[in-house]
Amino acid sequence: MSREILIMFFRTVVLYSSVLFMMRLMGKREVGQLSLFDLVVAIMIAELAAIPMEDTSKPLINGLLPIATLVLMEITLSFITLKSRRAQAIIEGTPSIIVERGRIIEAEMRRLRYAVDDLISQLRQQGIHNLEDVEYAILETNGKLSVILKSDRRPVTPRDIGLNPGYEGLPMPLVVDGELQTENLARADKTVQWLEQGLIKEANCTINETIYAVLDTNGKLYVYKKGETKKTPTGVEKN
Repeated sequence: MSREILIMFFRTVVLYSSVLFMMRLMGKREVGQLSLFDLVVAIMIAELAAIPMEDTSKPLINGLLPIATLVLMEITLSFITLKSRRAQAIIEGTPSIIVERGRIIEAEMRRLRYAVDDLISQLRQQGIHNLEDVEYAILETNGKLSVILKSDRRPVTPRDIGLNPGYEGLPMPLVVDGELQTENLARADKTVQWLEQGLIKEANCTINETIYAVLDTNGKLYVYKKGETKKTPTGVEKN
């Protein structure tokens, strides 16, 4: 392997690790939730990282310094938008109502250059096939459509029929791919000994032999043993 290839490999690893770290600093957002500013920063970071990766004659700092500057600017503006709604409106924009009380706001759609076909398409993606079912439709700053259905078109909830179901909570994965999830075990107020006894009693397996074990909201432990597809509820109730 030539020296130039080794240098390129090393630079790629360094740049990848640095960009990944800096992107983590920008916060946890899905691609579809990125604001316009976030998207611009992400594109620029990709371009800046590619330059020193392809041209080994350029020092790595020539790519890392601009990337770090962009990330610092993004973090700074994020804090500003948290403190100032006016700054947030200028930087990220504001949501736009395009359907109000069941009526399409044509002027707003023209201003946004948002076609009726786009509206219908995004409604279909949310399982809404009739425009007449929509009371309000709001185009968020990230391009996602939020929809409020008319009161007589919404799914029935337990509250609508006078029911008051109890608190369900959150299922707790206790073993994932043979690894004990200690934080979840502590959150569920259970011990390792309790878990081991439950696994042996009902599934005849150890933690290492378990691909997935979850404590459901009713206090039952469901076990997926490695090499098997059938889940086993132990029926062990929560304390």
